[in-house]
Amino acid sequence: MLVKIGAVIVLVAALAAVAGPSLTPFSPSAQDLPMRLEGPTRAHPFGLDELGRDVLSRILAGARISFLVGIVVVSVSAAVGTVLGAMAGYFGGVLDDVISRVIDTLLAFPGLLLAIALVAVLGPSLGSVLFALTIIGWVGYARLVRGQVLRAREFEYVQAARALGAAAPRVLFRHIVPAAMPVVVVQATLGMAGAVISEAALSFLGLGVQPPTPSWGTMLNGGRTHLLDAPHLTLFPGLAIALLVLGFNFLGDGLRDATDPKKKP
Repeated sequence: MLVKIGAVIVLVAALAAVAGPSLTPFSPSAQDLPMRLEGPTRAHPFGLDELGRDVLSRILAGARISFLVGIVVVSVSAAVGTVLGAMAGYFGGVLDDVISRVIDTLLAFPGLLLAIALVAVLGPSLGSVLFALTIIGWVGYARLVRGQVLRAREFEYVQAARALGAAAPRVLFRHIVPAAMPVVVVQATLGMAGAVISEAALSFLGLGVQPPTPSWGTMLNGGRTHLLDAPHLTLFPGLAIALLVLGFNFLGDGLRDATDPKKKP
């Protein structure tokens, strides 16, 4: 049941992000200063912000940023982590030691703090956010895939492929890695939630997407000074972040249950 709820939330959010400009007649950057901080109305269901911009249109535009960051970070992190983790688990030796030490080093730092440090060095921008989150994101996939490969390389069908003379890259990426993909997909779904909330946190701190480009984290930061006189400025972006993260978590948990053989009848 939860996986269906999560899938619906993610699908609706994705459609809203794609069709955002056609869902509201207002531009995310259009200002109406005399009506600034106006609460929700029929014309502006989510109200106006401190510059008289339509909050709904900005939330829809911010959804594009969230999905862009999530897709890019998860795709690159999963690809890099899968390759490095598979090579470390299959070949072992010095290669495994080097990759494992790099993973341990990166995992020794809190992920968000490391991302903040990287963005601070590179300068606040969307590109810096993507790079920083990818640098800290691939290690989880690498550790997960390494464990799967260590277990799968002793399977009989893998040993049979070796006995038939199959080259190591073919055995690894044709027979072993595909068996690890279900757990990678689950990790990627949960990773989308992490990327969305990390991007919002960096933008909230002023280290992510820069104004006037709409971002849910930037909108929260702009609305925190109006919590009493205009609570809608933080309410709706906060709900958007919470619902999307909840949707990805529900979807990831459902996929994990579906791919776990111990929970199958």
